[in-house]
Amino acid sequence: MAMNCLWLIAGLTLLMVGGEGVVRGATGMARALGVSPLVIGLTVVAFGTSAPELAVNLIAAFQDRPAISFGNIIGSNMANIGVIVGVTALVRPIPVRGVMIQREIPMMLLATTAVVIMGFDRILGVGTDTYDRADGLLLLMLFLVFLYYTVGDFVRQRAQRSANRAAAEMFETEAPESVVSSSLMTALGMIGLIWGADLTVDSAASLARHFGVPEVIVGLTVLAVGTSLPELVASMMATLRGHAELAIGNVVGSNIFNLLLVFGVTALVNPIEVPPGGHLDLAVMALLSLMLFGVSMTRSEQVIRGESILLLITYLGYLTWRSVQAMG
Repeated sequence: MAMNCLWLIAGLTLLMVGGEGVVRGATGMARALGVSPLVIGLTVVAFGTSAPELAVNLIAAFQDRPAISFGNIIGSNMANIGVIVGVTALVRPIPVRGVMIQREIPMMLLATTAVVIMGFDRILGVGTDTYDRADGLLLLMLFLVFLYYTVGDFVRQRAQRSANRAAAEMFETEAPESVVSSSLMTALGMIGLIWGADLTVDSAASLARHFGVPEVIVGLTVLAVGTSLPELVASMMATLRGHAELAIGNVVGSNIFNLLLVFGVTALVNPIEVPPGGHLDLAVMALLSLMLFGVSMTRSEQVIRGESILLLITYLGYLTWRSVQAMG
């Protein structure tokens, strides 16, 4: 058991280091090629912070462990809202305004709604509760729509100057990297992600068997929080640098990537059956998403500390109950 814990820690560490390598390498390539820093933040960084989830899910799919895939994605999205927004807003209230309310959060709600509906096939009378390849393809098509509007809109309008300055400060480097060195860093990061994902999935599955815990619970807890660490680090760095508004963008963008890209690709590789208790997990993920939308629509247009505590309590309370109920 001790060795499995050590391998799990090693795997999560490799996921963090690999994800950082992918972000830095891809950002360096984009900067060297003259791509807007804001577009980099909305695409490359959002993908980079979701890369650990993608790596874990692909490994789990190839190993035919759908419960881990399901738990990792749904749990990561819950953790992004409950933990990352909750903790970040405790440090400093998070402003939520403009395009974030008009498009990004509604797009997250659309993605959440699509995933929830796809998980209730039996109620709709269309077979078993499984995310099959057709569902995966539909999610990827929605992801392309999201990319089109996100990148196209900001390329056409050049975005707001304040957002450009904030994004540029977040991605400042001492000197622009070359395409070759950035490509190498990206490749090494991907190797770290794949290796870390393999170690993480194997050790997590072994621990689940040792303690008699369902694999979906391991995915919802350890793996979900572990693979959400890049988002937490990015959000805390933005907040400490005085750009707390970027934290909400990081979370919302990552959740959209998780649901549409990661879930879509995973379902294409290997269909994901909704595990026991999974429907309630979907409902709570939707509830947290609606809560985030609700606190964003208040008159103050920001997530304040009291609201962040509510998000934290909801997330931690459900996760505790879910774990006890599954083990009992």
